[in-house]
This record gives sequence, C-alpha cells and structure tokens, in this order.
Amino acid sequence: MLRATLKSLLARKARLVASGLAVVLGVMFVSGAFVLTDTLGRSFDTIFNDAYAGTDVGVSAKPKIEVAEMEGEQIAAPFPASTLEQVRAVPGVAGVTGVAAADGARVIGSNGKALTSFGPPQLGSNWTGESDLVRLREGRGPTADDEVVVNAAVATAGRLAVGDRVGILTRQPRRDFTVVGIFGYSGDRDSLGGAQEVAFTEPVAQELMLGQPGVYSELSVEAADGVAPATLRDDIAATLGDGYVVKTGEQLSADASAGLKEGLGFFNNILLGFAGVALFVGIFLILNTFSIIVAQRTRELALLRAIGAGRRQVIGSVLVEAVAIGLLASVLGLGAGIGVGALLAYVFGQTAGGLQLAGLGVPPAAVISAFAVGLIVTVVAAVLPAMRASRIPPVAAMQDVATPDRPLTKISAAGAVVTAVGGTLMALGLSGNTGDNTLLTILGGVLLSFVGVALLTPLISRPVVGLLGRIFSWSVPGKLGRLNSGRNPRRTAITAAALMVGIALVTGVTVILDSAKSSITALAEETIQAELVISGAQSGPRPPSFDPAVLDQAAALPGVGMVAGIYGDRALVDGEQSWITATSDVAALREIYRATPTAGSIDTLGPHQILVDSGTAQDRGLAVGDTVPVQLSRGDAQTYTVTGIYAESDLFGGFLLPVGAASDFAMPQPTQAYLKLAPGASVDDVLPRVEALLAASPEVSVADRADFIEQQTSQLDGLLTMIQILLALAILIAVLGIVNTLALSVLERTRELGLLRAIGLRRAQTMRMITVEAVVISVFGALLGVAVGAGLGAAVVRALRDEGISDLVLPWTEMGLFLGLAAVVGVVAAVLPAIRAARLNVLGAIAHE
Repeated sequence: MLRATLKSLLARKARLVASGLAVVLGVMFVSGAFVLTDTLGRSFDTIFNDAYAGTDVGVSAKPKIEVAEMEGEQIAAPFPASTLEQVRAVPGVAGVTGVAAADGARVIGSNGKALTSFGPPQLGSNWTGESDLVRLREGRGPTADDEVVVNAAVATAGRLAVGDRVGILTRQPRRDFTVVGIFGYSGDRDSLGGAQEVAFTEPVAQELMLGQPGVYSELSVEAADGVAPATLRDDIAATLGDGYVVKTGEQLSADASAGLKEGLGFFNNILLGFAGVALFVGIFLILNTFSIIVAQRTRELALLRAIGAGRRQVIGSVLVEAVAIGLLASVLGLGAGIGVGALLAYVFGQTAGGLQLAGLGVPPAAVISAFAVGLIVTVVAAVLPAMRASRIPPVAAMQDVATPDRPLTKISAAGAVVTAVGGTLMALGLSGNTGDNTLLTILGGVLLSFVGVALLTPLISRPVVGLLGRIFSWSVPGKLGRLNSGRNPRRTAITAAALMVGIALVTGVTVILDSAKSSITALAEETIQAELVISGAQSGPRPPSFDPAVLDQAAALPGVGMVAGIYGDRALVDGEQSWITATSDVAALREIYRATPTAGSIDTLGPHQILVDSGTAQDRGLAVGDTVPVQLSRGDAQTYTVTGIYAESDLFGGFLLPVGAASDFAMPQPTQAYLKLAPGASVDDVLPRVEALLAASPEVSVADRADFIEQQTSQLDGLLTMIQILLALAILIAVLGIVNTLALSVLERTRELGLLRAIGLRRAQTMRMITVEAVVISVFGALLGVAVGAGLGAAVVRALRDEGISDLVLPWTEMGLFLGLAAVVGVVAAVLPAIRAARLNVLGAIAHE
C-alpha cells in the first residue's frame, strides 16, 4: 500500500506543486520572522557588549518614573557630582568616569534640516576622551563651550566636516557649535547600532542634556586588579543606598539588549500574525487540491478497496501524500525564510542608520516552527478529503463518473452555527467585557466568522456565480465558462473563500481606518477653534519641539488674537502613570478647544494648581479642592490642588498643569501651539510671519487648520499601506488556489474538452471558456470578501463609537478597485490552465480515461 501511495504521489507531483507552494509561503513567513529577530537580537548583544566592555560597574540614580520598553522613553535621573567622589572612595575602585548623557541631541545638517532617527537614539554626552571603543578619526576633542565632536554617522548624514559650524537642538533651543573632531568605534564602525552621537564639554553637556550644572546621568567604574565586578557592585550599592541602581557591565549589557528584544518580540508577533493569515488561506488551497485529487481518483481508490485495502489504509494513503508535501514544503519554506529573514535584517540595519549585523543564524525555533507548521497545516487540510476517500464503496470502481455531490444541508447548518458563534465572540470582545482576553476573543471571533462564511459559501455560490456569469454569456465560450464555474458549488466555494479571506481583511481594515480618519477630521474641524497650528512629524521617541520664545513673539504679531503653547510628558499622578499636559495660556486653550467647566474655574492656573477632565476625575474620585501628588520625569514630587474640572472631550483631556511645571518635563519646550487670529485677520498674511519665527526650529512648521488635520490623519494612510502589503501574500496564495483549481479541473475534464474541440470549439474559444470560469470564481471571491470585510469593519466602527469613531465610511472606490483587480487576477490565473486546455490532443483527449 505504501509503495502504491508513493508511486501515485510521484505520478501527480505536478498537481501538488501549487498547494505545496502555499505552505512554502506561509512557512517562509514564520521561519523568516524567527531568523530576523534572532539575527537582530545577536547584533544588539554585540553592540551592548562592546558599549559596556570598559565598564566593570555602572552607577545611575533610580528613574523618577519607571517606563517599560514598549511604553515610551526611560528618562535618566541626574545625580550630584559628589556621588562620584563617594564611589571613588570605595575600596577596590581603580577609576571612575562621570557621564552626562541623554537622548535628544538633534543635529541640523548642512541642508538646514534636523537629522532624523527611526529608532536608534540621538545621544548628547560629555567627551570623556578616546578609549578601546572610541577613536578619533579627525581633529581633536572639544575644549571650549562652543565646540563639539560628532560620530562618523552624524558627519555622513549631515555632510559635516571638521571646522564646520553646526546647529544642535537639545533640551534648550538651537545653539551653534564648531565641529572640532569626528570619531568612530572599534571595528571601523561609524556608529553603535545606528546611534547618532554628539559630545560636548562636560559643563555644556550637563546644561543642555541634563538641565542643570554639576550632575551626571551615569558613572562608569573600573575595578582594581583582583577585584570581582560583582563584589565591587555590592560594596558600591551598600555605600550609596536605595536611591541608586548599581549593576555590573554584564548586567547593563544584558538589560539594554533585553529591552530592545522586547520590541523585537512585538514585531515578531506581528509577522507571525500575518503568517497565520497566509497559512489559514493556504488551508483552503490544500483542502481544495486534495478534494479534487480524491474525486479524480475515485476509480483508483475504489479498486484498491475492491482488492482488499481497508478504510484506514485509504486514509493513510492520502495522509502520507500530505505528509510528503508538508515535509518538502517545510524544507523549501525554511530555506526561503532564512533568505527573507536575512534580507529583512539587512533592510532594518540600513534603515536604522547602518546597524552592523551579526552573522546569519538559524535558531531552533525557526526550524521547529517550520516543520511543525508545514506538517500540521498540510495534514489538517488533508483530513477531510482523506475521510471522504475512505467512504468510496468498491462498487464505484464500476462507474464511469465520480460520486455526485452530497446535499448542502449539513454543511450550511454547520456554517450558520459557526458564523453565529464567531459573531458572538466578536461582539463580546468589542464590548470590552472580556478583560485581558479581549484581543484573543476578537481574533477568535474573526477566525470563526471566516470559517462559518466559508461553510455557507457553497449554498450561495451557484445562484451568485450564475448571475455573475451572465455578464459573459453573450458567446458560447462564455456560457460554457459560466456553467463550468457553477457545476461544483463546493469546489467553487473553497476556491473563492481563499480569496475572500485576504480581501475581507484588507476591506475591513480600510473601513476602520477610513472611518477613524473621517471621524477625527470632522471632530477636529468642529472642535479646534484655531486658524494656525505649529507642530512637526514625530520620527523618534519624542515629538519635535521649538523655542518657547516663539509663543510670545507669535502673540505679538499683528492679526494674532491668542496663542496656546502645549507641552507634554509622562507623569506619576497619585502613583499612577498618566500623560500630562502643560499650557502657556489656559484661557486661550479653553477658547480654542471650547472647553466648558463642570466644577470650579478653568480660566487660570496658579503655580501648584491642576485641572482635570470630568471622565478622569470620576475615575480617580477627584473633586475641586482635592490634592494630588505629581511626579514628573525630573525633579521632586510636587503636590497640586484641583481647582477646576472641565467637560471630557475626544480630542483633549487628562491633567493640565501650569507652564512652570514644564521645566521638569523630559522635553521642557512646547511641542505644539495653536494660534487664533483676531477678527478680520487673514491666514495668508499671518502664516508667513509665523514661519519666519520658526527659522531656528527646523523640526516644526506652521500650517492652517485643514493642513494640520490632514498631516495628523495621514499617518493612518501609511499604516493601511503597510497592512495591505503584508496581506498581499494571502491574496497571492488565493491566486495560486485559483490556478490550481483550474489546472486540476482541466485535467478532470480532459475527455469533455476533447469532445468540445471535436464538435468545433476552437483553441481561442477554449481559452476564453477557461478564462471566463476563472474570472467568475475570482470576482465571486472578491465580492464575498468585500461584503464580509465591510460587515466586520462596520461592526468594529460601531463598537468604537464611544471612543470617538462615529462616522462609518465605506470605501466604495477601493471596493470597486478590489473587484476590478479580482477580474484581472482571474485572467492571469487562467493563463497556464487555458494554454494547457487549448493544447490538448483532440483524439487523445476523447480516449482519455
């Protein structure tokens, strides 16, 4: 039996290529994700090992606010220079270097624009001299307050040379410096992990990066000969007390690398999610392929039953074929995944500013997942056809045709039940009543909904396909193609369902994002009563900022009625992390946002007063007159008194502090400003004057309200494009499914095609018939996808109504485009099967068994 199965597999190897390719693509995504994260993880390990190679023990103050890697930026707490002397006095210390460093030194390049960074930090620090890691390539270290050295990555990106004057943005507005040196790192590296680094003299670094003189952010301690770093760590920790974090260099390296790997893990999960979608679509393709092959082998399998093969042997025969395909697809998918992972790692390295990658490695997780996923998906998809094959009675060997289709009653009833369960799970998840399991509940609901719709599809395929096919029924080939596409509703349904999943996901995401964009736009236009807005596009961990002096200068311009500057930061309010805002003019902000008081006064704010929106006040149990402790990113905790509560808004809310509190923010400069013009003033007249005030702040610009809203919502367009690109793999697999179904259908109908050719159907007409069949199936799948996707998207939008997403936008243009592309996909998918059908030998086809 095994020998017969293997020979049967080899005889049909060409038919199984497309179904195997679907598994290859899915496995490629899974294994590629693990290869990518492993390569990047080891690259970061190398970087941080080098960075802390000269540090036996590191000392830093405990941060004011603990921030997880995925939640935002951790702000180091400065500590006094006297700490350095305390550490130096600890027995076993050979040397101590004070470091005054922080992220946020943005260099203005020769083109007048600030250098950007998508991930790696933009460090500003004090120059501590050359070391085994850091080497000057040109020039010297800074000695005057207006001198800096930059790493080679900054010099290259900004087109800077020794002797150039360069503007640098820090916690303070732009200051100009002379570049006196360019440095690199061991191994001829221009940067460490793509980081841009600028080094000042120590007093300037303390002032610009830490906000006060005579402080450090970290101490690098060298142990004396014979002193173990762990022992020295414990001695220093005992000397300094609980206010400091003391770790060995190995611990610091491991912690820094672990933080970045947490982010990589999140990215890995996204890739695995899209791989899951691709494999889910692949199941439809494999299921259809085995179903068609089993149907074509009815006589062969029945003969095996007639000569003594048992039902288990028949099931085993089909599953052995599935295992063989799964193994081969896993091997090919793993190889492709290694290549894709290496390519993505290279792209990531270039995007991150030239990250030097570690050698390519294949982690065990990539290998295990490749074979586990490949085998499980293939075998699961082959189980139902295998069970069907085992039920073929031996008497079927005497028939000329396969057994007719069974009634659709059971499968339709099952589809209705599964769809209802999926819809219920989605409703529960979107209602927010499932606690920490919300995401899993929603995903489970979506998955079951897709399965349920797929089970219901055969019920509607025949009438819908018949209706779609009438578009092409003006010719004999068109009529034949329409009839062929509707003759086997199960096969048509499974083929269309694969395309339905990909298009439904794209359509659903488009509905949600377009609805969000429309809702935000309408809400902003209605709420924001400012004609001009100063802001910038965020490309790093913090938003762009500008000189606070611009606020007063803008307010003094002719035609400007009022100006409200906005500062933002993360804070601990009564022990709970919250986003907190400060403003330069409370009355102006109230006017611009149409804020209304619900208790107390919201017109002014004193030095230790705070405003809060009504929703937050209710959640926190706050009332006018209550006091709350607030710990900002820097400085000591302060107690504020609630003097006013304002009505909750979808655009503006939370805690509001006076502008004086912003000095302890991570970025003590405004990130946005709203300008309301005086009656009769023109935007065209005022806007150029505000632009002139921003000449020293290249990270931000001024725009009218409509352009500002468009800038803010355009980020959703980028997200949609990324999702569409990743989901394109699922649609590609669905296209392979159409090709495979047509190819196997042509093989199944060899005698029929020969007879049609014999009675006068020409080659071109034969090809047109196959093409019509493909287009009808493809458009049917796209139509299902558009309908299901629009329904799922509308359900999510409805559930988000309380979150401010009130407008339901159906992307009619995109949905029409999907249907048009589906027709094109059908034509492309029909090319090879149509050519094969047209080339059939007429006499040989008529004699085909």
